[in-house]
Amino acid sequence: MSSHLHSVLPWAVRRTRLPLLALPCADCPSERAGTGDGRFRVNANGKLLDVWLLVNCVVCDRTSKLTVHHRVPVRSLPAGLLAGYTANASALVADTLLHPSTARRHRFGLDWDGCWELHAPPVPESPWPLRFAVGFDDPVPVRPGLLIARGLGLSRSEVVRRVKIDVPLNRRTKRDFSFVLV
Repeated sequence: MSSHLHSVLPWAVRRTRLPLLALPCADCPSERAGTGDGRFRVNANGKLLDVWLLVNCVVCDRTSKLTVHHRVPVRSLPAGLLAGYTANASALVADTLLHPSTARRHRFGLDWDGCWELHAPPVPESPWPLRFAVGFDDPVPVRPGLLIARGLGLSRSEVVRRVKIDVPLNRRTKRDFSFVLV
């Protein structure tokens, strides 16, 4: 077996939908909320604006508001950003929801189960060893061991035995990494 790495295969982790919010509902015992269609509410009071992101309970469909901007002067928001809020731009909904300060301010976590997929080319039979480069299009937190096991169709114990990697296999990561399959 040659120690020279012959191939580098690119893998990409992509978000398929927005994650659910781990946020208790005020009306029912549910602990999950979703963004639905991704809507903002913009309210003007004189020269001051309030902007909220609307989220719905997944069980009872109650709408709650997450504050994005509170009593900011109209002129302090760039025109493009304000237009995005009023048009309910889906990219702006995703950016707002995935921004760490939004989760910190409103004390919720993101539930990423079923929200991502792995795009991977087929693994060639030879030459060995193979190097894989994993890239994240969105900040999806996944365990490298689980991702590699899914992508290669191996058990996690076999992944531990056959994979050389610089990041911990059992800790969630959102950053690009690479590994070698021997």
